[in-house]
Amino acid sequence: MRSILFFLTLLLASPLLAQPAENVILVTMDGVRWQDVFTGADSSLLFDPVYSRDTAAARKAFWANTPAERRERFMPFLWTTLAKQGQLYGNRKLGSKMNVSNPHWFSYPGYNEILSGYADDRIKSNDKIDNPNVTVLEFINQQPGFTGKVAAFSSWDVIEAAVNEKRSGIYASSANEASRPATGPDSLLADMTRLLPRPFGDGVRADMLTYFTARQYIKEKRPRVLFLSFDETDDLAHAGQYAEHLQMVQSIDRYLSDLWQLLQSMPQYAGKTAMLITTDHGRGHTPKARWKDHGTKTADSYQIWLAAMGTGVATTGESTPGASTPGEQKNGPVLYQNQIAATLAKLLGLTFTADHPVGAPIDRVTGDK
Repeated sequence: MRSILFFLTLLLASPLLAQPAENVILVTMDGVRWQDVFTGADSSLLFDPVYSRDTAAARKAFWANTPAERRERFMPFLWTTLAKQGQLYGNRKLGSKMNVSNPHWFSYPGYNEILSGYADDRIKSNDKIDNPNVTVLEFINQQPGFTGKVAAFSSWDVIEAAVNEKRSGIYASSANEASRPATGPDSLLADMTRLLPRPFGDGVRADMLTYFTARQYIKEKRPRVLFLSFDETDDLAHAGQYAEHLQMVQSIDRYLSDLWQLLQSMPQYAGKTAMLITTDHGRGHTPKARWKDHGTKTADSYQIWLAAMGTGVATTGESTPGASTPGEQKNGPVLYQNQIAATLAKLLGLTFTADHPVGAPIDRVTGDK
């Protein structure tokens, strides 16, 4: 009897039996490449005044002697919190590979693949056309206990088409659209959205405003599933502003740290929430000027990454040379962007189904073998 009880104790403690999350936050950073996430600032870009106007300031902000030091300086929340408590995929230097499966390697096809679990060749431009595919957000919004509890906040206006706000009924706050303030903070955010400069045009809201608008919504509405999509990272990269691109990624890392602390202070979310962070596509790397670009003419821009932490996420990384944190994955099968949607649903204890093919969930994230 004692041996049976001991076995049951071990079984209950196993990550394979992790309880489903009650809430999930999905975050995307547009066009943030795996090389910078896993090795920190690229010296060939950071020290080149063509891409970093003030190289001395850029060095002070982002440079360190080793990749482990550089990446932690670059994204401290990701590497001091998430990587120690969750999982990171996509460091190809350790044999961990993750790719898009769509043939285009740019934004809207990537967002459709993330959300619908399906690389649909009908989506082959960045035109703002309502997504014909049912996304995992729409599917979850139809499940008992989730209706009206799913929301999307995005800097880029095409995201509201990617989630098909009209058909799905999901609340979507996108770009610089006008809002109807209900509280003092809402009114301030609305005024800032209306009045602040728009360096990337009317179709892109400042990532700062996207974050604080989403944070206020969490405080007021308590959604169970939130999609938070940042965009300025890609705009700055296309503009060739590497140091500013790093600064924006670092700012988003701070936003996520702030968001995680907020969630842990709220009874609905504390100990009941998972977070997934990824990107819609990669970028070029050789020659270095290709860093500005992506798409099928830019080699290797199909390469992406994924981070996961929180309730329902198993910690399965290995302490190996080059993998300095327990959540950093090495080797394993090639993963694909079309697996993210089903993984999100599975973290909630749901099986995502649609009238189109859906990529299988990533079992290593949820602790299944």
